[in-house]
Amino acid sequence: MVSQEQRRRQLAREKFLRQQQRRTSARRKTRMRNSVIASVLGVVVIGSLALYTTGVLKDDGTKKENAGAEVSPTPTSKAPDPCEKPAAGKVKTATWKKEPELTVDKSAKYTMKLATTCGDIDIALKASAAPHTVNSFDFLAGKGYFDHSKCHRLTDSGIYVLQCGDPQGTGMGGPGYTIPDENLKDKSLKGGVYPAGTVAMANQYNAQTKEGRGTGGSQFFLVYQDSQLPPDYTPFGTVSEAGMKVLKKIAEAGAQPADPTTGNTAPNATVVINKATITKS
Repeated sequence: MVSQEQRRRQLAREKFLRQQQRRTSARRKTRMRNSVIASVLGVVVIGSLALYTTGVLKDDGTKKENAGAEVSPTPTSKAPDPCEKPAAGKVKTATWKKEPELTVDKSAKYTMKLATTCGDIDIALKASAAPHTVNSFDFLAGKGYFDHSKCHRLTDSGIYVLQCGDPQGTGMGGPGYTIPDENLKDKSLKGGVYPAGTVAMANQYNAQTKEGRGTGGSQFFLVYQDSQLPPDYTPFGTVSEAGMKVLKKIAEAGAQPADPTTGNTAPNATVVINKATITKS
């Protein structure tokens, strides 16, 4: 017969085992979420050590025979495409060796307009909080760098973002230089959440190894629904109310299965930036 003391010890052991199982499950979920975040927002930044040691994307990640390649989005899903055909034009594949000179006026207001095949997305930029980022976008937009480029990734599980800014359309492209992380303590980032409407930089930062700071290039993501993310991605703009309607239209069309080559889940919608312009006021 089991004594009261033995029964008490048995119950204590069972409680301990349940606690251990919950902790193990929580750690597994955290690892999985970090893996998803890394795969979604991670970009191969031109000029990083990893690129040179593996021999991938040398010569600033551009191939001369691909310069000026035509944009030809080819959605494969049966979901209806809510967007128009891209405007005629070619993607520019120019790269630069260093970050452009910092000339942005931190006291002025800057607005970026993404004229896309799905509608215009206006973004109020945070020049005073993220001057290097806004300065870089002003430079690249002025060079037509984003024009005719596809938004190559849409996520609709875990985090809810549309990722753009790579003329190659693979998630591996960049301008040839990197910019520092900025504004990571923005007041809008409360409770580890990037709220809907946030525009932020993708990068190669690895929270586990603490490596990859200052690896932003040209790729950015637009948050169409509150997303649980650590404050590791420079928030540098806010989408207008009308722009959010465009984002939600894109999101409602869903995403394609992951590409086995790039891992991208491309949007079903044909999302192409026909023209990106930045105005100062």
